[in-house]
Amino acid sequence: MSFDVIKAAILGVVEGLTEFIPVSSTGHLLLMQHFFGFSDGDFGKSFAVLIQFGAILALLSIYALRLWQLFLGMFNDPAARRFIVGVLIAFLPAAIIGATAYKFIKDVLFNPWIVCCSLIVGGAILLWVDRLDLRPRYHEATKFTLPMYLIIGIAQCLSMIPGVSRSGATIVAAMLLGADRRAAAEFSFWLAMPTMAGAFAYDLYKDHSHMSHSNLLLVAVGFAVSFICAWFVVKTFLGYVSRHGFTLFVGWRFIVGAAGLIALALGL
Repeated sequence: MSFDVIKAAILGVVEGLTEFIPVSSTGHLLLMQHFFGFSDGDFGKSFAVLIQFGAILALLSIYALRLWQLFLGMFNDPAARRFIVGVLIAFLPAAIIGATAYKFIKDVLFNPWIVCCSLIVGGAILLWVDRLDLRPRYHEATKFTLPMYLIIGIAQCLSMIPGVSRSGATIVAAMLLGADRRAAAEFSFWLAMPTMAGAFAYDLYKDHSHMSHSNLLLVAVGFAVSFICAWFVVKTFLGYVSRHGFTLFVGWRFIVGAAGLIALALGL
């Protein structure tokens, strides 16, 4: 049990550090689970999603004041209502596909080979977009057009493939549609709130029978560690990408993807 708790803590670190940056937290967790031998059984497959709620809670705690202001503005501020509608529009495609294709995603796409290839391909796309000579028209995530929110939401569905990255897909789509780096990255935060909360609730509903008291302890450890690490990332990520872009994350995706493919080819 003590070794499993240590592994849960390590997975919590990986989740917290990768959830909100464009490197695919789910992909990293699946690779860690595979090489730790922690992915056997239905609970191992669900653990990655369950501890993601710790990272989401960190995000909610940082954005609590802005969320409260949005809630109050919903009653008398057309701009606040429009943004709330925009987030819901962006969330809807992933909610539909996630619910209807749940079994296929878990049974087929949660595969380390797919993860490694997706990390490399997604990194190449992110590098390409980051180096384009774009002319941003939107500098605030709350000012996107409603069709733009919908397209970003559709793009987010690509992250159902582990290794693609939810934040990476939304950031790339937003930048191609005219958002600057900071606005694109921040909207990925806003969209993460309903998306990951919904994924957590649905996964818990589908797989609650696999939870035992010992499993709950592992989830609690991973949850707490991911909260702490994600809080640090959310506090620093927007400022970093505004100044430096996404090159660091592209390099990380290439290294992890290539190393994973080599390890899998060697039968590790």
